This record gives sequence, C-alpha cells and structure tokens, in this order.
Amino acid sequence: HPLPLPSSLYLPLSLSHSQIKVKIFVVQLNVGGQFYTTTVGTLRKCPGSKLAELFSGSRPACVDAEGRFFIDHSGTYFGPILDYLRTGEVPTQHVREVYREAQFYEIQPLVKLLEDMPQIFGEQVARKQFLLRVPNYSENLEVLLRLARAEAVAMRWSTVVVCVMGTEEEAAQCAAPLFNLEAKKIPVVKFGPWKVGPEIDDLKDCLEKDIKDRGYNVCCQKYFLKSSGTSLDRCFCKFTFTWW
Repeated sequence: HPLPLPSSLYLPLSLSHSQIKVKIFVVQLNVGGQFYTTTVGTLRKCPGSKLAELFSGSRPACVDAEGRFFIDHSGTYFGPILDYLRTGEVPTQHVREVYREAQFYEIQPLVKLLEDMPQIFGEQVARKQFLLRVPNYSENLEVLLRLARAEAVAMRWSTVVVCVMGTEEEAAQCAAPLFNLEAKKIPVVKFGPWKVGPEIDDLKDCLEKDIKDRGYNVCCQKYFLKSSGTSLDRCFCKFTFTWW
C-alpha cells in the first residue's frame, strides 16, 4: 500500500556535521522480488532521477509486507545501477541491459556514459542514425511483418519480396518489375530511395537483424529479376519466414 516515507528517512537541515556522520539512513529495498540494502543518500545521488524523486518525500512510497520499499520493476540488473550510484564506476558487464535500466530510472549521467561504450554507441547511436536516413523504415518494417503473417495461413513458410532502392535511378528501373509483382499478387515491400544513406546490402542486414530480434525465424536470400536488360538483383531480395 502507498505510505508516506517514514520521518526517520528525512535528513534535517539543522543536523551538525558530526551528527550526519553518526546517523546513516539505511533502507531495505524490494525491487521486483530481489532485495537490496543501501542508504537514502545513495538513492538521492542523481537529482532528477526516479530514485531521487521516490526517496525525496515528495510522493507516497510503496512497501511490502516486511516493510521494505517496493519498486514494481525487474530487479535483475538493479545491482549495477546501485553500484554506480555508490561509487560512480561504470558497469562493464551486461552493458545493454544496464543501459535500459539507466533509461528506466532516468539516471542521465549513467545513460550518457554508457552511450560512449562500443556496445551502445554502435547499436543506439551509429545504427540509429544510419536508419534515420531511410524514409519510413519502421513503418515499412511493420508492413513486411504483417504481410509475412498474412501469407502464413496453413503454411510452414511464407515469403515477402523486398525491393531496396538507393537512388532515384534505381527506383525508375524497379518500377516495371514492381508493377508486375503487384499484378501477380506477390507480397512486396519497398524501401527507398534516399538522397544520402546506407548501402543497400547494409540495409538488408539491418532488416534481417531487426526481424530476428523480434523472435522470427527468417532468412534473406537473393531474388533474381531483370528489367530492360539491366540486372536488378542488387535491389531485390526475399525474406523467408519459417513458422514451424
């Protein structure tokens, strides 16, 4: 049940320096069923974070049956968050998971430090900027997945053709083959063109990774197609989903 923070947790401004040294405000935490012990000072270390707000006394707190302060969130990676607040040391293990926790608790100094680490910089910064240059990437990815699921009725596999056009010239060359595919009711999704952006093969790799990260069993293969004597194998591929 929501309860106000006990008065013993507040640090009166009138306390002398020696009194502060003697009295330590220890708290027991229950974070999603995992238990931690720390001090209010540690939890308030980062002003503006959710933890600092929770233990500022500005709003009621929740406690479990044993009187521990309860945070309704997974506690698996709360330890590294707590260690950072205690020591300022940046975690080096489970970096992606700790990064998500730092975002959840809105510990911005740790978020920024983790974004400088290779594991996060590559995924969250470089790759994100890479994909922002592709118009409607997220929307087209969702269309691709919907088509794949629609084609999967009573089938072990389903296939969606993807056309990736990096330039206006490639878009013009792909117009007729795309028309023919749509006329034959073959599911197809288009990406591009873009003015300055990723290489076509890099975009295909990103698509395959994003689909697999959602739990799909998928493989990307070449889709052989020609138009006006110009090879368009580079632009067309097919994503085959295995369902069972």
